[in-house]
Amino acid sequence: MSLDSLKSRIPDYAKDLKLNLGSVIGNSDLPAQQLWGTVLATAIASRSPIVLRELEPEAKANLSPEAYTAAKAAAAVMAMNNVFYRTRHLLSDHEYGTLRAGLRMNVIGNPGVDKVDFELWSFAVSAINGCGMCLDSHEQVLRKAGIDREVVQEAFKIASVIQAVGVTLDAEAVLSE
Repeated sequence: MSLDSLKSRIPDYAKDLKLNLGSVIGNSDLPAQQLWGTVLATAIASRSPIVLRELEPEAKANLSPEAYTAAKAAAAVMAMNNVFYRTRHLLSDHEYGTLRAGLRMNVIGNPGVDKVDFELWSFAVSAINGCGMCLDSHEQVLRKAGIDREVVQEAFKIASVIQAVGVTLDAEAVLSE
């Protein structure tokens, strides 16, 4: 199971996805931990069993045990936060924004890896989950830490391609039943 195996499963009508997948992962300028943590966190966030099965072993091989766990933690905590904060933002009654969240998010403060890496993974998951408030929050932290816009964009490029590959392959799996 690997990136090449995943690419081989992409149908001809989605050739652009195959090319983009090879490009955003295979030709990324991100350091290995940032790249593979982003890949793992977004593969989880994509909710695609096919994508996760194919990319997880390669991510695990390229991440320290701490980074592997932290990338999964980013996907987990952002699954909760993206729903909570997106809902708060979308509600017409802005008084909800003044209420205490009351949700545990300790992993954000102590993720077990470099805070910038965890923020990048959280940002990428938020891109898949479509939470504007979370995107803005994580992007601001990354920019204040000196991360270039190109790095931030690399994370949401990875997220967009992994999400599209997951949607496509899951649809093909259903259609072939």
